[in-house]
Amino acid sequence: MNKNEKILKEIDIQNLPKHIAIIMDGNGRWAKKKNKIRSYGHLEGANRVVEIVRTASNLGIEVLSLFAFSTENWKRPVDEVEKIMFLVVKFIEKYIDELNSNNVKLQVLGELSELPKNTLSKVQYAIDKTKDNTGMTLNICLNYGSRQEILSACKNLVREYQNKSEEEINSITEIEFEEKLFTRGNSNVDLLIRPSGELRISNFLLYQIAYAELYFSDVLWPDFDSYEFYISIIEYQKRNRRFGGI
Repeated sequence: MNKNEKILKEIDIQNLPKHIAIIMDGNGRWAKKKNKIRSYGHLEGANRVVEIVRTASNLGIEVLSLFAFSTENWKRPVDEVEKIMFLVVKFIEKYIDELNSNNVKLQVLGELSELPKNTLSKVQYAIDKTKDNTGMTLNICLNYGSRQEILSACKNLVREYQNKSEEEINSITEIEFEEKLFTRGNSNVDLLIRPSGELRISNFLLYQIAYAELYFSDVLWPDFDSYEFYISIIEYQKRNRRFGGI
């Protein structure tokens, strides 16, 4: 029995988080430790995505949200941004058939209109190909920023209710607001994971993590394998979620 099989026995399958979100951090520092260029770290990080997606799907996780590229990441060197977009395209080309055959529904969340044309074309192809799948939902957050998402949702509600009465405006519910978010149709996040030793949320799913359990790991993302993923779930299952109660 290998270490993954052994630790898997410690997980309560009846008490899994429905929605896991991961801030995939540490690719650059991982590459630096290996005396490699940053793009090498992103390549290894992409390989880790494949492993964690397979692991989460096999485990029965309903929604997996991965923070791939933020609205602030455009500030990085042009060649690094181009490499990340290239890896997104290659990931789709290489794994979309596997995702589809495993009934995974791929969604890409963010301001997609600002993506390079080739990236946007591949993203839309992948979304369309898997839109009717009913297994795990895989959210790739690309050109995503939570403040911008919330602001956009508010603007859409304003447009919808601009000619409504005061009574109708006051009747707006959280459910209606959530339908304007990129994550509409998904449950809120149960477990937020951040590798790399950083203790920040970084403008990721701010509304959706209101009652999430937060798990921080010193392991850099390219080394965050299935074993580390299982550990995060075991830690989640040790906690007493009170949702504001006693």
